[in-house]
Amino acid sequence: MKTIVLMGNPNVGKSGIFSRLTGTRVIASNYPGTTVDVSRGEMQTPTGPAEVIDAPGTYSLSPSNPAEEVAAVVLDQADLVVNVIDATNLERNLYLTLELLERGVSAVVALNLQDEAKHRGIAIDAAELERLLGVPVVPTVGLFGEGIRELVERFREARPSGTVRPMSEEERWATVGRITGAVQVVTHRHPTLGDRIAEASIKPVTGGLIAAAVIAAAFLAVRWIGEGLISFVFEPLFDLYTPIAMQASDLLGPGLLHDILIGRFIEGGIDYEQSMGLLTTGLYVPFAMILPYIVAFYIVLSILEDTGYLPRLATLADTFFHRLGLHGYGIVPVILGLGCNVPGVLASRVLETKKQRFIAITLVSISVPCMAQTAMVFGVLGSFGMGYVAIVFGTLALVYVTVGLLLDRMVPGQCPEIFLEIPPYRMPDPRATGMKAWMRVRGFIREAVPYLFIGILLVNLLYAVGFFDLLAAVFAPVMQTWLGLPAEATAALLVGFLRKDLAVGMLVPLGMTPEQLVIAVTMLTIYFPCVAAFVVLLREMGMRGMLTAAGVMLTAALLVGGALRLVLIGF
Repeated sequence: MKTIVLMGNPNVGKSGIFSRLTGTRVIASNYPGTTVDVSRGEMQTPTGPAEVIDAPGTYSLSPSNPAEEVAAVVLDQADLVVNVIDATNLERNLYLTLELLERGVSAVVALNLQDEAKHRGIAIDAAELERLLGVPVVPTVGLFGEGIRELVERFREARPSGTVRPMSEEERWATVGRITGAVQVVTHRHPTLGDRIAEASIKPVTGGLIAAAVIAAAFLAVRWIGEGLISFVFEPLFDLYTPIAMQASDLLGPGLLHDILIGRFIEGGIDYEQSMGLLTTGLYVPFAMILPYIVAFYIVLSILEDTGYLPRLATLADTFFHRLGLHGYGIVPVILGLGCNVPGVLASRVLETKKQRFIAITLVSISVPCMAQTAMVFGVLGSFGMGYVAIVFGTLALVYVTVGLLLDRMVPGQCPEIFLEIPPYRMPDPRATGMKAWMRVRGFIREAVPYLFIGILLVNLLYAVGFFDLLAAVFAPVMQTWLGLPAEATAALLVGFLRKDLAVGMLVPLGMTPEQLVIAVTMLTIYFPCVAAFVVLLREMGMRGMLTAAGVMLTAALLVGGALRLVLIGF
């Protein structure tokens, strides 16, 4: 089967063209040996079936980060290269085009974003560009499918360039300038409302206000979609599943196996949040509690990406995150982690180096409460006054910054600068956005759920044999002496490893003071992520990285808990 590789700079609309070429026959996975996602699909060409690979965006064939390294390797697999270039930034894009043609690859050029170019007063002579490059050039608008049929038909004309020869970097840039001058005409136009909004969204003051509004709207959308899926899809499915689980319970009878698979009965029946069985809570947590928010977040994230807003948000946050050893895209794990820590951990893949990913994952695990836990914090402390809620989140924010500053200085490795191309705002294609979200959700199910299931099995086994009760007895003196909490709170904090929001709820009947509740819920957030996030953390960081991060979490939790006890309660 022939292999077709889509190559181009970031944000040139490759995903839209990829979606048009492949439809729904798509898989997304990590390229072997990396955390870089590569999408693959199949299509019919005039000469037969072909595999289509959407290579990561790259500015050059001389790699400067893992994504560009993968793009260069994928190129070696290509029988045909479709070079997607942005018609609104022809000069920037042509450098990669010339590098590809110098390699002698069979190529077709998709001159994409023609509608944006027209709106900007940019006209490009595609026929003259084709003559100068020596390969077919097809104007396209991938978002709406314009030019895609002609692009596919001209695959049969793909050939190595007969006009581009190997050249030095200086010669290449000179050639780019000469070609651009020969084929492009730019006419003056007055700024539109969209132009003014685009400019305002990257300025510190107006951009910050826009960012706050966008993030608030995103969270409302995620909550609405996630809760809707839970209420109208997953909970009804588990209502249908309950009789099956009860029949399994009757067949197993009382005993250890029942405790592991079904768990404990709550008020004479199965409570999917508290029974702690592998076939009850173990299924309910990942599929009915986590997956709906994963789906919702990936839909919202895809929309932010496809509209062109995400690079603007990263630009606004870049200066702050640089001080923590990250760069602007470090805000993505935070945003996702506020919904669920699992996608927050997975989102660390947008960062280039091992050091950056370690810092991002550790900070999300320590200081970013998931949506379910956030709701419980408000529920537990809200009745005592919003000041106590503010203490919790203010402490978490302070811990995030402090630990980030320390890790930047203590963790070896590189923290490269981010070079962002700010694309114009675009209307997202619902089909492409939906497919991208589905590929990510499917990847989460394939990569994270097996580890999550194993982790829940292990924790449920320990819970069933009474191991948590033993730990509670061992650590009770620490809870009472160092943290100022009653011994009974120990069990709740340990159960937090399985379900943090459930653990917060377990604190309520203990009759603690508001100050003690502040210490307890803050500790719950900091000391470890829930088992769902923890097993994904192990998957992303490896055993050594996970243990190191766990040591940081435990140390931070004990220090912060002791400090809060000193400030709020005293000795």
